[in-house]
Amino acid sequence: MTNLISADNIAIEERSDLVAALEPKVDGEVRFDQFSRLLYATDASLYQVMPVGVVIPKNDEDVLATLEVVRQFKTPIIARGAGSSLEGQTTGAAIILDTSKYMHHVLEVDAEARQARVQPGVVLDTLNKDLAEHGLMFGPDPASSNRATFGGMIGNNSTGAHSILYGMTHDHVKSLRVLLADGTESHMGELTPEQFQARLSAAGHEGDVYRTTQQLAQQHREEIEARYPKHWRAVSGYGLDRMVDAEPWNLAQLLVGSEGTLALTLDAKIKLVPRPAKTALAIIHFKDLLEAMDAVPRILEVEPSAIELIDDVMIELTRKVPDYARQLTFVEGNPACILIIEFYGDNEVELDAKLSNLQEHLQRIGAGYSTIEARSSQEIANVWGVRKAGLGLLMSTTSQWKPIPFIEDGSVPPEQLTTFVREVQQILEAHEVESAIYAHASAGCLHIRPMLNLKRAEDVEKMRSITDAWGDVIVALRGSFSGEHGDGRARSEWNEKLFGSEIYRAFVELKDAWDPEGLLNPGNIVRGQRMTENLRYGADYQAIELESPKLSFENYGSFTYAVEMCSGIGVCRKTDAGVMCPSYIATRDEEHSTRGRANALRGALAGRIPQDELFSKRMYEVLDLCLECKACAAECPTQVDMAAIKYEYLHHYYEENGLPLRNRLFGNIRTINRLGSALAPVSNWMVNAPFAKLVQKALGVAPERRLPPFAQQNFYTWFDQHKAHNNAGLRGEVALYPDTFTLYNYPEIGIATAKVLEAAGYSVSLPQNLVCCGRPMISKGMLDQAERNAEINVAALLPYAERRVPIIGIEPSCLLTFRDEAPQLLRSEASRIVAEHSLLIDEWLMQRQEVGELDLLEWQGSSREILLHGHCHHKASGIDSAVAALNLPPGYEAELIDAGCCGMAGSFGFEQEHYEISQTIGEDRLFPTLRENAHMDVAVTGVSCRQQIEHIVEHQPRHLIEWLADDLLEERV
Repeated sequence: MTNLISADNIAIEERSDLVAALEPKVDGEVRFDQFSRLLYATDASLYQVMPVGVVIPKNDEDVLATLEVVRQFKTPIIARGAGSSLEGQTTGAAIILDTSKYMHHVLEVDAEARQARVQPGVVLDTLNKDLAEHGLMFGPDPASSNRATFGGMIGNNSTGAHSILYGMTHDHVKSLRVLLADGTESHMGELTPEQFQARLSAAGHEGDVYRTTQQLAQQHREEIEARYPKHWRAVSGYGLDRMVDAEPWNLAQLLVGSEGTLALTLDAKIKLVPRPAKTALAIIHFKDLLEAMDAVPRILEVEPSAIELIDDVMIELTRKVPDYARQLTFVEGNPACILIIEFYGDNEVELDAKLSNLQEHLQRIGAGYSTIEARSSQEIANVWGVRKAGLGLLMSTTSQWKPIPFIEDGSVPPEQLTTFVREVQQILEAHEVESAIYAHASAGCLHIRPMLNLKRAEDVEKMRSITDAWGDVIVALRGSFSGEHGDGRARSEWNEKLFGSEIYRAFVELKDAWDPEGLLNPGNIVRGQRMTENLRYGADYQAIELESPKLSFENYGSFTYAVEMCSGIGVCRKTDAGVMCPSYIATRDEEHSTRGRANALRGALAGRIPQDELFSKRMYEVLDLCLECKACAAECPTQVDMAAIKYEYLHHYYEENGLPLRNRLFGNIRTINRLGSALAPVSNWMVNAPFAKLVQKALGVAPERRLPPFAQQNFYTWFDQHKAHNNAGLRGEVALYPDTFTLYNYPEIGIATAKVLEAAGYSVSLPQNLVCCGRPMISKGMLDQAERNAEINVAALLPYAERRVPIIGIEPSCLLTFRDEAPQLLRSEASRIVAEHSLLIDEWLMQRQEVGELDLLEWQGSSREILLHGHCHHKASGIDSAVAALNLPPGYEAELIDAGCCGMAGSFGFEQEHYEISQTIGEDRLFPTLRENAHMDVAVTGVSCRQQIEHIVEHQPRHLIEWLADDLLEERV
């Protein structure tokens, strides 16, 4: 073994030498600054190790060049995809090779042969989306499929909920093209006997690995039979068992699951399976966990495609996370647990028969007390949406006692589940530790999560003690320490306990033959550290708190605890669904993910990098591309609210570094727009005059942007002069909060709102003495001024709220300020009362519709097809009411565009340095959808979205309330 460089001890000069050697040879990115290293010091596991540096390769040549340099400098190398490992495989004192940013191409698809060739950075869900037109998919489906890359899945031998049908990743890998430790490129696939003998006889490193692997497999045949887990769902250790009687011989089968310790993957040829035609679910409710475990092997008799467990702990936490609580439509009451039973079928008749057979079977065996069926695509998506978010949902608890992953994927034969769970429960009770439990009951692989606080020394010791006792149970039941997540830093040290000394020595010999210098992800599978070393949190963990935070983070405990809510699972790295995270979707850069920002902040707060970096220009850059869209607060299962964190950060940053003029102007946009409206039309001529572009450029405003027009008659003036609809007041009263852009730029939106409200039978009041909601100030870190505005607005709106008069807003980012930030700023009962009575116009409409109080509205019945794009803040709070409201007129057919952020984000898209990425974000899904549907009308709910679409796409979007007002019958006089 070579003496390796330690990332902590490497001299600056040596690091500079590495950079100097890498940069001329690598077309991709070479990052050795402390912030980049910090961002890659963690993954989704419990561990944190500062890497030597980061290389982001663009191609195979970059991978080879990097390998050559690390061999020259005797520096370890770790290949990394999404960094979603739960056992710490992608952390280490090494050069991190991130293949996810550039090497993410599907190289070929052969639908007839049902196979594809992919680069290591290809994301599973992205591939499956592309394969849908062929009716195919990749079989194994880990819960992290929306960001998991094939490189990581191959390294880990991943699988998922449907493993009883599709097995493990190794069952679907035909061949691998890899770089061996000496830089030799090797194609490892099925070999004929003649080809195999030729490889055994070959000179050089490739011949050595073939010879050693065959010798070890044959030499230890009997011990492999005696000591390997007697359960197919096992990924602990090396897959030597697959080499014993291999026909044909295929070393790719050994490399799958080797955690990047034997070779570096360049691309993979994979098998594909038919996509199921139809799917149905049955959700069985149980009063007792062990009763459910007893039922699993009996339910397997009816041949489902999956059986998944969710316990009461996960159900309760799901109810507290807005985006997932809305999906929890399949749970009745408060069961101790549920089993999700899935069936595939060719048609609905077949599914009917399977579900009927299940119900009869459940009655015979007396399992469960209630069963709910999920048949529609939305019902099924709700179930799997919650189940796949299980890890993050559990980590969303704000307690310092977290459901920690360290015994979370042991697997045993399903018939042993009851014994296994009972004995593990006894171990946890003996340690006085509670737990959560969920996941793959059908395969005997349960995710058991003990609740520990690893900032306490006694809980760190409990973690080790529990693992030791849990391991005894696994060995006794002939199971595997890992059924899908691998060994990594958490379990490599336990492999000798599982496999015995002889097999463990064979593992060491295998590793040394493949990687003589020990450079490929050392310390994983063999020669592992103690599981309690290099913890992200540990007994010595300390972090500072911000002095006098302006916002209340009491839901989390503190600002620092809010940052620490990020567990690293990386859902913010998904790229083809939802809104989170716009800047990552546009850049595919770890630094510009929600996780990257949280890791950087936590690193400074905890002193992993100098704490004086907290308010440095570099830290500002890490947070800069956060659009404050709030998608993370809704879509992140652990509820990381990066928007609120950034607001608070900017407040302190500008206190130290001064507030730029541009921020002051954008923060006070209401004053500017009020003056502009008063001076219209002269002001409109001025903002469009040639010299205006020079002013924009001087202020850092993108010259490509058009400033919104100023209205000659503002909404206040129109409202004072208008004659109310004769229905007004028949039903009651509402208070309307007119936002800045409704008042002074687009009064037609306010006019439409008033018309609809009055036609519905409500008198409209405009509260006096209102000021800007404060959103522009909040987004620019001007929290002192935002607090003053909040006080004024709450005082003006409180009398209405106390009389239970609804406070209605049109612009999501403004109205939702009353619900979100105003209470956080003021911490007062008055702000809470105002928040409770504040509603968006679509929310109010659908509330009235549900109780039958929109019967006064009369519609023309015009026929329209409308695409709706929701403001990000609107989506985060719930967009369903907007879609429903837009479908109120009987002739309207409205649907929500499946797109993320438009890219404007208030002033963000107007800023020169953000203009390009603003466009890139919109081009992800929104702009292409609009161009493909140019014949359809477009509705929006936010002014930023309206402006972005007007500027970039040939569409004239209007607020949804304008479309509704268009279809009202002429008012009666």
